[in-house]
Formats: sequence, structure tokens, C-alpha cells
Amino acid sequence: MAETAKTKESNIVLALDFPFEKTENRESLYRKAQHVLDTVHPYICAVKINHHLVLPLGVFNGVQKLIEKAHETGLLAIMDCKVNDIGATNQIIAEYYYAAGFDALIANPFVGWDEGLQPVFEVAKKMQKGVILLVYMSHKGAAEGYGQTVVDAETGRKTPQYVLFARKALKWAADGVVVGATYPEKIMEVCKVLGGKIPVYSPGVGAQGGEIESTLMAGASYLIVGRAITLSENPAESAKNIRDIVKHFKG
Repeated sequence: MAETAKTKESNIVLALDFPFEKTENRESLYRKAQHVLDTVHPYICAVKINHHLVLPLGVFNGVQKLIEKAHETGLLAIMDCKVNDIGATNQIIAEYYYAAGFDALIANPFVGWDEGLQPVFEVAKKMQKGVILLVYMSHKGAAEGYGQTVVDAETGRKTPQYVLFARKALKWAADGVVVGATYPEKIMEVCKVLGGKIPVYSPGVGAQGGEIESTLMAGASYLIVGRAITLSENPAESAKNIRDIVKHFKG
């Protein structure tokens, strides 16, 4: 990802999300996603796809075509499936998404390692793919789970859940972590735990209120931006503006 970001001169990951459409004609949705991808690819380093497109277009139909288009323009593709099941199921989920062409997927550390995420990491290593851990989400209710105080089983000390997840990211050799841009103080804490060894991906810039400057100052490596671009009247211009703000900030 670092090499792609350097080549593209951008650290923006496009969240290719669109609202629900009451129609059985999914071709229009595919064309919309394709158009946004075609116009904004010069200003981003990767595309993140969620259930917004997987459910209506299908993994090996429309979504796989979008992944191929992303790769053709030098972008990486991340599947935001938030893997969160038993190990046997998680393994199959990972195998299908990687087989479709995704370069990495996002997984939820709440399920643990043994018979949880271990199979995902094993599949990723075998297929030379990435795993990004969800450490702290961007919505207000995130505090109820990721922000709760728990007892660290290893030390017996009370510790924020997201701090333990950041430590697990190091222990499990994750390729990245997700921390919401709406919580720059959490990004800063997580970055201290990670010590520069694992990059932070931050969603929530724009529509959810996350600010570019505070997110970058806190230590985020990549900004995940969705609605501020996909729902814009001019997605390319919006993506370019955000990219330029980041470049100016970094000097």
C-alpha cells in the first residue's frame, strides 16, 4: 500500500458506497460505481468495497469487474467484510474474497484468534494478501464495544478494548488497523501502541464529521473517504480537492 500511495501521490482510500436503490436493474448501480472509479482513480490509492455493492452486484459478477478496473488503474482493492464468525466460516469468507481479487480484507478482532481469525491470517499468508483489523469504528455507538474498559487477561489490568485490539494487531502481524477519523484521540493512542509498525486507516472523513487535519496530525496513514466523494455532484473534483488538502498539509 505504501508503494501504491507513493506512486499515486495520494493516501486516500475511496469507500465505493451508494444508497439502496429500489430497482431490480442493478446495471445502473454498476455503471454508477464504474463511473466514479474511472473519474477519481488519479486521486486515490485504493478502493474499499462494502456490502453496498457486494449484495446487489455479487462478488464474482459486478464486484469482480470493479476490482479488475481498480487494478488496471494501479489501485489496490480492500473488502470491508468485517470478518466476524467462527474460524471455519471465516476461512471460507477469506478464500472467496481473495479469489475474487481483493488484495486485503477487514476483520473484527472481537472473535479472537483460536478458531476465530487465525484461519484468515493463514489464508492471507498463503495467498499473499492482507488483513486489516477493526480497532475502533467511526460511529457514536463505537464506545459501547470498542471503547469499553476490560481486564487484560495477560496483565490483569483494566485496559480500553481498542488498546488491546491494537496490541493484538502487533501480535498477529496485521497489515493495518482501522480507527475512526471521528476520534483523533483514539488514533493517537493506537499509534503509540503500534509504534509505527502498522499503518492506521481512518474512515469517517467528511459525512461523519471527521477532519482531515486532525486525523493526519493524530497519526493516521490513510484516509477512507466515501460519501464526500461518491455522493458529490463532481466526484473527481471532490477527490482531487481532498487529495490536494492532504498534500498541502503534509507539505
